[in-house]
Amino acid sequence: MTALSDTAVPENPGWLYRAEAWLDSKGKGAWIAAMVLGFIFFWPIGLAFLAYMIWSKRMFSKSCGRRKSWNSHMSAMKPSGNSAFDAYKADTLARLEREQKDFEAFLHRLREAKDKAEFDQFMDERARENHDEAENGERA
Repeated sequence: MTALSDTAVPENPGWLYRAEAWLDSKGKGAWIAAMVLGFIFFWPIGLAFLAYMIWSKRMFSKSCGRRKSWNSHMSAMKPSGNSAFDAYKADTLARLEREQKDFEAFLHRLREAKDKAEFDQFMDERARENHDEAENGERA
């Protein structure tokens, strides 16, 4: 909610009130754009926008919404109070952790096999080059 929605609308709103309502309807990005444009055209106007945005709490009003969603993810780790569900959740998480470790071990083995194949190919090419050089040296 913005400060505008908490106050009553005057009978004959002035241009400042209409501009504020228009910027509020466009969102926080419009306020920031207006502030930047104010700084570009005449820096005291930009400073006035910044001061007003901080004073009216428009600057930080929606930035705290992400904290709530982060906290909701953390609540997934808390016990629910239902012991059957908590046991199921613990078993599922343990199974997923085992599967993740198994998959990481598989990827490690796969990388090692690829590295070994590349190294063997390099050694074969090197041996072939050395053999070719030895044959060319004997012929000369």
